[in-house]
Formats: sequence, C-alpha cells, structure tokens
Amino acid sequence: MQSESSLQDSISISDLTLVNVSHKTVLNSFISKRCYDERLYKSLPHNKSDMTPLILRLDIAGSPVRWIPWQNAVNLYSREMIAWTAGDSVFTFHGGICRLTGQQSIVEINSIIAVKRSSHLKHSKRIIPPLTNRELFLRDANLCMYCGNKYNDSLLTRDHIVPLSKGGKDRWSNVVTACRYCNTRKGDRIPEHAHMPLLAVPYIPNWAEYLALSNRKILADQMEFLKSQFSGRNMLFSNN
Repeated sequence: MQSESSLQDSISISDLTLVNVSHKTVLNSFISKRCYDERLYKSLPHNKSDMTPLILRLDIAGSPVRWIPWQNAVNLYSREMIAWTAGDSVFTFHGGICRLTGQQSIVEINSIIAVKRSSHLKHSKRIIPPLTNRELFLRDANLCMYCGNKYNDSLLTRDHIVPLSKGGKDRWSNVVTACRYCNTRKGDRIPEHAHMPLLAVPYIPNWAEYLALSNRKILADQMEFLKSQFSGRNMLFSNN
C-alpha cells in the first residue's frame, strides 16, 4: 500500500490508453511506485479501452475467482498484489509522466493473474454458481433439449423438468433449455408423461465452467486454463 507522501507525488493519469497488445511467455512489469495513485484508476474513462478483454483473477492456489476489468488489474499491480501470472497474452498500458523521474509510467498486465493473500476458502460459497437464462442457454449450447434444434436466445425458454407446480426447484439440475414450442407442448408435465425424452442430462457447472460460460469474449489462453479445471463431463458448450 502506498504512503501518503507517495500519493502526493503522483500525477494525473486520466489519459491512460491502451498502446498495444503483445504476446509474451514472460511478463516483465515496470511499476514506478511513486508515480501511481491507485485511487485515480477508479475514475479512468472506460471508452478508451473497450477492446481490452476481461482479466481472469485467480486465488494464490490457482483456483479461478472471477473476471475483472483491466482497471482493477492495474490497481492490483500498482499495490504489488500479484503473486504469479499465467497465459501468453500481455496488455501494455502507458500512463502519465512522473515529476520525480521524468519517465512515463508503464504497466504490463497478464490475461491471467493470481492475487496474494487470497484463498479458495473465501470463495467456497460460490460452489454452486448463480442460475441465469444466459448461462443456462450457453450450458446447453442454445439447443432445445427436447427437439434438438438450435435457436437464438430470444426463441428459447427455461423449462423446469419437474414443474414448479409439482414441487420442482428452480436450480441447475432441474432446468434445461427449451424452445417455445416444446415448452408449450410439454406444459405442466414431466418429460415422461409428455412423451418428450431429454436429449441430455442437466448438470451443475463448477465455478471454472461457469466463468467460461459467463464471458463471451474469453481469450484462448484463458479458456485453456479454465478447461484444466473443468469437471471432465462431456459439455455441449465446450464442443462448439
């Protein structure tokens, strides 16, 4: 954490922009401690780096935690909170000129970062990911689990295998993606009674699988890292 004196020596870096994206296997970061004011990063304009992908944050043991924007990653780098990095994608950012040294501040951010003093125990409550239609449709690869046809999100629905009216729960293991026609046809019945067998068994994604589902612009190295922590089941979304 920076001292009061170092914060006073900082200059405005509101003109921080994405200069280039390079691919390296080794990250050599230069952070001038007396040129960064971490509080300034929270107010940086977002429209200058819309093309920058989200960064995959891990705990120190290597378990995925969440996606974070590059501004948060810069904050962690400036506070020396990075334990180790992974992946081949590196993003280079240039800031302002330090009044003490006359040099421009530079920070390079890996696409995958592990943060110090973080543990998977703090995130144990995330064992079961939140259920949303967006991630449900992606889990089922936008396929109707009754007719097998593929549809856009606007033509899909969340179907409860055991209807809510019959005691079914709104949870991953009891829901599948269904087109509007099949959902209406099934109605308030279980698949067996409707003579509509399921094409795949629903499952609860683990946290790594959920992170893969929740990011539409995931990088190849990030997906490769997350796949190493998948459950091993045959998943429709990972095959598309």
